[in-house]
Amino acid sequence: MKICQYDGNEAGAVEGDRVHPIGPALVKVGHLKPGHTMLEVIAALANQPAAMKCAREAVRMGHSLPLASVRLLAPILNPPSLWAAAANYNAHAAEMLAKSGGPDRAALGKDDLMAEFFLKPSSSIIGPGDAIVLPKISKDVDFECELCAVIGTSARKVSEERALDHVFGYTICWDISQRDPWGRNRQNTRNIRKGFDTFTALGPWIVTRDEIDDPQNLTIEVELNGAPAMTAHTSDMICGIREHIRFLSGVLTLRPGDLITTGTPAGVKKLAAGDRLKGSIEKIGTMALRVEAET
Repeated sequence: MKICQYDGNEAGAVEGDRVHPIGPALVKVGHLKPGHTMLEVIAALANQPAAMKCAREAVRMGHSLPLASVRLLAPILNPPSLWAAAANYNAHAAEMLAKSGGPDRAALGKDDLMAEFFLKPSSSIIGPGDAIVLPKISKDVDFECELCAVIGTSARKVSEERALDHVFGYTICWDISQRDPWGRNRQNTRNIRKGFDTFTALGPWIVTRDEIDDPQNLTIEVELNGAPAMTAHTSDMICGIREHIRFLSGVLTLRPGDLITTGTPAGVKKLAAGDRLKGSIEKIGTMALRVEAET
């Protein structure tokens, strides 16, 4: 299923060009309380088989709306944490080494690379069709389009073989990054440079794990102002999602709703006010954003 959040924070499931409300059905039978968040929807669907069965029944039998008639929001606004991988494609690592001057991570092992995970604040989250706002302080902001895993069941010290058992689904994450003035040879500034308001875009929905056989076998494509800007494949990641979950769960407990975004391929480009972005990940969908200057 494609689980979305729309209009007044309503939970829905997208099928074709229709949105099926699932929140009311889950509330009616006691799987959710009125006023629930999407974090609670994800936790219920991932951990209560009866809740998922109820949602699927609501899609099969219930009322639906034209997708074009609703406003899609970020599929989750309050993740417990959002872990972001750094320089997880060889070509992007080389791209950023040339652009910002270092450091060179070519000799690092996988766990050493994954130790550079950073956190993005939930206050930076926006959704489909929203605007990235370029801060006045910066003259160099670029985009990164990434595959993002949504944790469904708690994970602590899990193996790579069992890692995907803990995934609820997948979404697109745009990791917007300020490169100037704090990005040159100062890697410990990532939380700030990537944490501005509007610098994390999620959507257009969460595709449940059963619809994606292997997250390392997906194509990523991005257009900037209608022209191709990035084409890549998730098999080119240095560390895959299974490794990310193994590493992170060896350090801390991953919880339902936690997000793990997996780094961008090469092809990042500087943004300007008025730009239009459109990114697609195979089997997930397409998400558009616009770019504005801070006023």
